Amino acid sequence: MNHALPMLALCATLFATAAAAADEVKAETELSFNAALTSDYRYRGISQTRLQAAAQGGADINHNPSGLYAGTWLSTISWIKDTPAAGSTPLEWDVYVGKKGQINAALSYDVGLLGYLYVHNHLDQVGLNDANTLEIYGQIGVGPAYLKYSHASTPLFGLVDSKHSGYLDVGANIDLRPGLVLNLHVGYQKVHGINSAVASYHDFKIGLSQEVTQLDGAVLSIAAVGTNADQTFYASPVNGKFMGKNALVLMLSKSF
Repeated sequence: MNHALPMLALCATLFATAAAAADEVKAETELSFNAALTSDYRYRGISQTRLQAAAQGGADINHNPSGLYAGTWLSTISWIKDTPAAGSTPLEWDVYVGKKGQINAALSYDVGLLGYLYVHNHLDQVGLNDANTLEIYGQIGVGPAYLKYSHASTPLFGLVDSKHSGYLDVGANIDLRPGLVLNLHVGYQKVHGINSAVASYHDFKIGLSQEVTQLDGAVLSIAAVGTNADQTFYASPVNGKFMGKNALVLMLSKSF
């Protein structure tokens, strides 16, 4: 059964609730947009675009007094259409809602729901589960460092018997000088169920992000990324290449 419609309804309701709360104090509501081009869309270290480029963009609404926020984000992908008979879905569409704020002067928090939508995917017709995924997440921040955990309340990206999988994300974004940020991350994807031994893995990212004033504040990023994922399980069905290999990823992004 395709779960896109129920998930869309849930995410739309959550989005509307957050937006309604934000509307109460319009002057304190911020609406922002973002767009990016990247040489490879890596998510948790695994390429979603068969090691090729992607176009991305999104929108966010934040209600500063309450800490409520909601947003949506899209990216081109290829992994679903690369799977035989799984559909021709060319996009990942994310919808999220949450609340963030300060616990005290040193500690921040961020909790919410994130839905990954792959409209018209047919993974459930080729021996897998529907690709649409819903995660609950929570994050604690200390200065530039953070610890985040995401828990899948549905099967994870179509993997059979993978409900209740979890992802642990530890990282830091350290200002080296005005406009230059060091990005550090290590993560562990624990996949629940029958594929746990081959589907679970660690990933890493070491990168630099530089604001480019000549491009009206756009950010140019370069990052070394990689995983220790199983090279057979995470191989592209199109060409057999390992989707979690070590690589350099370039990105140009802009918020407005």
